[in-house]
Amino acid sequence: MVSGLSSEIRQYLIITGNYWAFTLTDGALRMLVVLHFHDLGYSPFEIAMLFLFYEIFGVITNLLGGWLGARLGLNRTMNIGLALQILALTMLLVPSHLLTVPLVMAAQALSGIAKDLNKMSAKSAIKLLVPEEAKGALFKWVAVLTGSKNALKGAGFFMGAALLAVLGFTGAVGSMAAALILVWLLSLILLKKDLGVAKNKPKFSDIFSKSSAVNALSAARLFLFGARDVWFVVALPVFLSTSLGWSHWSVGSFLAFWIIGYGFVQSLAPILTGVRSGKVPGGRVAFFWAIFLSLLPASMALAFQTVMDPTLILLAGLGCFGFVFAVNSSLHSFLIVSFAKGDGVSLDVGFYYMANAMGRLIGTVLSGWVFQEYGLVACLWISAAFVGVAALLTVPLFKGTTAR
Repeated sequence: MVSGLSSEIRQYLIITGNYWAFTLTDGALRMLVVLHFHDLGYSPFEIAMLFLFYEIFGVITNLLGGWLGARLGLNRTMNIGLALQILALTMLLVPSHLLTVPLVMAAQALSGIAKDLNKMSAKSAIKLLVPEEAKGALFKWVAVLTGSKNALKGAGFFMGAALLAVLGFTGAVGSMAAALILVWLLSLILLKKDLGVAKNKPKFSDIFSKSSAVNALSAARLFLFGARDVWFVVALPVFLSTSLGWSHWSVGSFLAFWIIGYGFVQSLAPILTGVRSGKVPGGRVAFFWAIFLSLLPASMALAFQTVMDPTLILLAGLGCFGFVFAVNSSLHSFLIVSFAKGDGVSLDVGFYYMANAMGRLIGTVLSGWVFQEYGLVACLWISAAFVGVAALLTVPLFKGTTAR
């Protein structure tokens, strides 16, 4: 049956399979580290800081990864990402008394590089596998890849917890490394060797986008993801644990289900934004969905000033925020792939995801500091302001969905 598919579909399935396998291990590794170091007595904020290098190196990798993809090919950058994730996992196979904080942070740095190489390669490759005029199909393919990735990341949380319970930390990490080695070997054999190589080798200075549309969308993406992580990464789990008395298992399970649902909505974004009616969304649609999103954390912040049950506020607010944020994220993911130039597509996509990683980094740091100093409500107000800025940055994109 697979042999009857077109070359483009087969390559899409290989890329998606790589991305899925990587995402499962990425989510599982995060849960393994969180639970293991919680058992060792680390506070939630200290655990969050273990992932600081993961975000920092994500910024650097996206900036350089697009350039590497255009010069070496997306097959190589994707396979390098898989290899680095395997190396990160094997670094954690040391005896427990050698599993120090610097070692874990170094492994997380490698994992951050691996994740963004893998993601940049997958998102860029889709641009090359879909005809230029098929914008609706491009949105659907991007939405499926993006949505499935986040759903699998949530599933990875459960997988990590289950493997930890059954195999212990070392056994869990070792089994994931072994599975990923098999995926990596298959990818080396099956993925096209020239995928994404630019006809004209880009200079190093080309890592910075010269497209005004890509720059505007990248800036909007920075604020969009900063708005999510400023209250979601540290403030939310700590608040659920300390203020509402939730167990760590309850917090982890709730966030895993939230991410799975968020991924599911992302895959539905083409339907929600009118693709079925023949309309391809542009900057104006992104603007209105961002304005809608900015109202949600602001409403939650106001609700916390009333006598309403804080648990109800968070559950309802998170559900609404997750739904609307998922549509915003999927829209942005489609627009960057649509805006990116065909030759050397990874340059524009890499630059864009550098901004995405920078937003996550800023959000992570602010989430810990602002929550510690001013509380969850302050985090929510910053989130609303950040989304408002993201909306304004999409105004220059009202003219259409092509950058060049």
